[in-house]
Amino acid sequence: MPDNQIQIHLPDGSIKQLPAGSTAHDVAMSISPRLAAAAIVARIKPVHAAPTKAAPTPGDEKSEPGERSMYAAPDASAERLVDLRAPLTEDVHLQLLTEKDPDALQVVRHSAAHVMATAVLELFPEARLGHGPATDAGFFYDFHRPTPFTTDDLSAIELKMAEVVGRDEPFVREYEPREQGLADYRAEGDFMKVHFIERFTKPGDEISLYRNGTFVDFCRGPHVPSTGRVKAFKVMSLSGAYWLGDEKNPQLQRIYGTAFFSRKDLDEYLALLEEAKRRDHRRLGKELELFTVNEDVGAGLPLWLPKGATIRRLLEEYILQLERETGYEHVYTPALAKVDLYVRSGHWAHYHEDMFPPMDLKTEQLVLRPMNCPHHILIYESKLRSYRELPLRLAELGTMYRYERSGALSGLSRVRCMTLNDAHIFCTPDQIKEEFSNVMRLVERAYRDLGITRYSYRLSLRDPANKEKYVDNDEMWELGERVLREALDSLGLPYRESRGDAAFYGPKLDIQLADVMGHEETYSTIQVDFHLPSQFALVYTAADGKQHRPVMIHRAVVSTMERMIAYLIEHYAGNFPLWIAPVQVGLVPIAERHNDYGKKLQEQLRAAGLRVELDSRNEKMNAKIRDLTMQKIPYLLVFGDKEQEAGAVSVRVRGKGDQGSMPLADFIAKAESLVASKSIEL
Repeated sequence: MPDNQIQIHLPDGSIKQLPAGSTAHDVAMSISPRLAAAAIVARIKPVHAAPTKAAPTPGDEKSEPGERSMYAAPDASAERLVDLRAPLTEDVHLQLLTEKDPDALQVVRHSAAHVMATAVLELFPEARLGHGPATDAGFFYDFHRPTPFTTDDLSAIELKMAEVVGRDEPFVREYEPREQGLADYRAEGDFMKVHFIERFTKPGDEISLYRNGTFVDFCRGPHVPSTGRVKAFKVMSLSGAYWLGDEKNPQLQRIYGTAFFSRKDLDEYLALLEEAKRRDHRRLGKELELFTVNEDVGAGLPLWLPKGATIRRLLEEYILQLERETGYEHVYTPALAKVDLYVRSGHWAHYHEDMFPPMDLKTEQLVLRPMNCPHHILIYESKLRSYRELPLRLAELGTMYRYERSGALSGLSRVRCMTLNDAHIFCTPDQIKEEFSNVMRLVERAYRDLGITRYSYRLSLRDPANKEKYVDNDEMWELGERVLREALDSLGLPYRESRGDAAFYGPKLDIQLADVMGHEETYSTIQVDFHLPSQFALVYTAADGKQHRPVMIHRAVVSTMERMIAYLIEHYAGNFPLWIAPVQVGLVPIAERHNDYGKKLQEQLRAAGLRVELDSRNEKMNAKIRDLTMQKIPYLLVFGDKEQEAGAVSVRVRGKGDQGSMPLADFIAKAESLVASKSIEL
C-alpha cells in the first residue's frame, strides 16, 4: 500500500483504501450520497492502537457535568467520535452515525448549545460564556451577565436560534496556540474560558476552537456539519448555577434547552414533560397534603403531614413484616457516633465531605451518621459468634444525615435527613450466593406488591485503574464480582455491567427505577463487602474450631422512605392503590339529615380497619364529591334516604364513576379483600 494511503475498516468487514487526510464524509460519499446526507458524526478507533489505561480522574476540584468531555483532549488511541470533516491520518475502524444512534443525538444537542450561545451573544454581547454540554434531557449553557435574563429574553433567544439555524453556518474546527487563546479570552474578560484552558491544557499545547459564522468557542467537539442540522429545538427554562458548583463563587445564569432529530420527537418529549409535571411529587405532595417544607426547619428537611405520614407508616409496617417473615432481626441504633468510628470504617476518608460537621463536645467529637453499617457491625461484634448463628440478618429503619448541596435538594427525592430500609447480612463466604438470591426475591416481591414494573438491574463494578476511589485488593474484588455474576445468572435475571459505579468497599447490584421520562435512578441496592469485616477484625468460630472472617451483604429493598414515597407519588400520579391510600373511603351525605348515618358508617368502616373521611359540611352533594375526588380517594360512598333505610351505600370508584348501590357489609368485604391481596386495581 502506498505511504500516502490509509485503510478504513467498516462495520460490515469491508476495507476502503483512501488517501491520508480523507474524511468520514469522503468515506460516506464513496458508499452513497444518501448516507453522506444522513450521517451526523463518525466513530473511529485506530486499527493498531495499543491497550490504554483509563483516563486519570481530574484533581480534587469538582467537575460540572460535561466539562471534561467538552474540554479535555481525547485519548488518540481510544475509540472516539470525530467530525465528518476531520482528516483521517491512520488506519482506523470507522462507523458512520445517523439518527439511529444515541451518541449522534448527544452531538446534535451539544451543537444546539453552540447555536444557543451564538444567539445569546448576538442579542446580548456583554454576556460571558461558561460551558454548554449536552445532557440526557437536552443541553444547557452557563452565562455570566450583570442583568438577569427574563422569560421574554428566552423567547427572543429561541427566535434568534432559528435564524442561526437558517443561516446553515458550517461548524469549523480551528487550532491556535494555548497562550494566544489565553491572551484573547483574558482581553475579552472571559474568566471562565481562561479557567477551562488552564485546567484542561498545558503550556505548549494547541487549543481546539469551533467556529460557526462569527461565533468562536473553546471546545474539543465533535459537532454536526453545520447549524442547519439542528432542526428541532426548544429553549426550556432558566435557573441559577454557581461558578464551578461552589456557593462561594459568582452565580451564573443557566439556560436550558433541548433538541431532537425531528419535530415529532420534540413534540413527544414535550408531551412527556407535561405528564411529568402533572405527576411531580412536589406539586402533588402539596395538593394532597402529604408533606411540607419550611425554612424555619431548614432546607432538605421535609415535614410529614398526617396523610403523608400514613403512607410512610404503611410502607414501614409492610417492609418490617416482610423482613420478619424472611428471617431478619430488627435493631435500633443511635443517629450519632464518634468521628473515630467512621475513621475506622473508612467512611470518613471517602465521604466526610458529604457529612455534617462534627460536634465538638471537648472530650469527644460526635457526628450525625451518614450510614448505618458501622453501628450494625458493632452489634455483630458485641459477642463472639458461631457459624451456627450465620447468616445473621440485622435490619433497621435507620435515619441518616447527609450534607446535600442546596442546589441538589428536591422535595422528598433529595433530602438531608432520610430513613433507609437498611439491613446487613453477616454470613460465611459459601452463603453469599444464597443470601444474595434471597434478597433478590425480596426485592421482586416488594416491587410486585407496590406495583413497580419499570426497573432494570445494573451490576456496578470498580474501575481497577482508580486506586484512590476503591479499596486496593484485587482478590477481594474478583471474588465479589464473580459471586454476584453467578447469583444473577442462576436467577436468570438480565443485567448490564457498569464499571466505576461500585461502592468503595465492594461490587453491588443496583436496581434502577425509571420515571415517566424514562430516566433511571438507583433505589434498591445489594452490596457484597469483604472490606469492612477486615477493618473491624470481625470473626466467627467455624466448625473446625478456628476463627474465620465473615462477609457482609449491605442491602436496601425499598430505598429510603423519602425517595420511595416520592417515586410512588409520581408513579401513581397520587392515585394510590387501596392498601396504601392515606384515605381509602370518602363518605358523602346527600343532606345534613344524613350526617348521623354517615357517622355510623364511619364507625363501622374504621372497625373494619379502613381509613375514612366524612364530609359533613353544609355543602351540595356535587361539591363534596368534587372536593373528595380532587383528593384522589379510591372510593366515595354516597348516601341519602334510600341508602339509609336499606343499610346500603352508593359506590363511586375513582376513575370509573358511579357503580350503583351496595350493602355496606358487601362493600367492606370487597375492600378488605383488596387490601389483604395488595391489589393495585380497584
